[in-house]
Amino acid sequence: MPGSPAEVLLDGGTAVMVKRGDAPGAVRAEVAGLRWLAAADAVRVPAVLGHDEHWMVSERVPAGQPGPAAALRFGRALAALHAAGAPHFGAPPPGGPEEAYIGLAPMRNAPGADWPRWYAEHRVLPYVRGAVDRGTLSPAEAAVFERVCDRLPDLAGPAEPPARLHGDLWNGNVLWGADGEVRLIDPAAHGGHRETDLAMLELFGCPHLERVLAGYEEAAPTAGGRRERVGMHQLFPLLVHAVLFGRGYAERALAAARDALAR
Repeated sequence: MPGSPAEVLLDGGTAVMVKRGDAPGAVRAEVAGLRWLAAADAVRVPAVLGHDEHWMVSERVPAGQPGPAAALRFGRALAALHAAGAPHFGAPPPGGPEEAYIGLAPMRNAPGADWPRWYAEHRVLPYVRGAVDRGTLSPAEAAVFERVCDRLPDLAGPAEPPARLHGDLWNGNVLWGADGEVRLIDPAAHGGHRETDLAMLELFGCPHLERVLAGYEEAAPTAGGRRERVGMHQLFPLLVHAVLFGRGYAERALAAARDALAR
């Protein structure tokens, strides 16, 4: 959701986090996402204490240091979150809007039964078009992503049921608590493929990532060949970043797309 949280001290001395969302539906999307993740009783999230159309107040979680034991527990809990499932690919959280956000970028939660087709239509091509409109990608470069989308049924690996995704699972949204437990913040929650969350977690690095992935694989092993599919799943966040932040991310997305086509 657009906007950065600020710590506020309430009367009586309780510290809370307050966040403003200026875009229509942004607060409702984040609140619905946090509550949907919490309902899985898997990875912990800060409690939502109150909200309206423009403001959200949530629990303040004292920060701690990442550790290998917490990372292993986080991996197991993330597997349980994904296993809680979703009604379909593209499913918004209950009460959440179809027109949502990933960071500052619009993100449409539209239903789909077939993951490769849904991923192409709603998580790759809209941001390719956005990058072309901004001059960040050329039409010829856009065609590279179109070729990947055409091949997604062959590249996607075995079919899986819709997973309950955080949806914006980069390291900045992983809060290592002082109590030794991880909380997830700022979700772009929806039904999707579980490997997308894992790929996003790898995109910008994460403390003790090997332990996180070990815990995940212990709890819910991924299909063979996951390593070869990481770049394909990273196309979504890389293209979002290309739309928001420019050419450097477009080049990374192109490299991932070309690598996928070479397989």
